[in-house]
Amino acid sequence: MFRQQIARQARLFSTTPIARKSPVETIKDAAKAVDRTISGAAVKGIEKGEEITEAVKQAAPETKGEAKGQANEALGQAKGKANELAGQAKGKTAELQGEANKKL
Repeated sequence: MFRQQIARQARLFSTTPIARKSPVETIKDAAKAVDRTISGAAVKGIEKGEEITEAVKQAAPETKGEAKGQANEALGQAKGKANELAGQAKGKTAELQGEANKKL
């Protein structure tokens, strides 16, 4: 009699995994996937921000004198470029004026 009770209980016990997921489990899995994607993007954004911060720190002048020197250098380059463009414009004006005089 004791054996029959064990045999009946053994038949009721199942070790097979659930073949189908419930809707709640499906939603949880989808939420985990979305969370991983968002987390990955956030981490990439944070890393990119850190890289930019380091680049700015390296490019920024450390002292007031160094900042003035860089500003003066940039100003000199701008003036040089402006003079160069003005010379090209004068040359082009003279060239066009010469062509116009030839046609008259």
